[in-house]
Amino acid sequence: MLSKKTKYGLKALANLAKKGKGTPVLISQIAQEENISKKFLESILLQLKNNGFLGSKMGKGGGYYLLKEPAEIKLASMYRILEGPIALLPCVSLNYYEKCDDCKSEETCMLNKVMIEVRDNTLCVLENKTLADLI
Repeated sequence: MLSKKTKYGLKALANLAKKGKGTPVLISQIAQEENISKKFLESILLQLKNNGFLGSKMGKGGGYYLLKEPAEIKLASMYRILEGPIALLPCVSLNYYEKCDDCKSEETCMLNKVMIEVRDNTLCVLENKTLADLI
């Protein structure tokens, strides 16, 4: 299940995408249009800015804006920034791999193969969809 942070981040990015690359939008406007708490949205947008998805402009006519075209922003990269690993178990994660403490062997684990399949299918969708697909 998506966290509210990820859901709101995707909604905010889609809102910015509708306005166009480089068009500054105030946090208060996005919050109102997408029914998101302004304070919560501020932290989400700052995280996206710090990870290279957004720019910001201060003063009159300012706000947050997309740094890339929506078609260039894959959902997988946004998901990883906002939510973390795509894999449901750390032992099948491509970017955040960790051995499970309770598992004797990944080769004999009953969950491992199924979770790899879930990860691969989820990754396939998220890697092949962009922010443009949301709008």
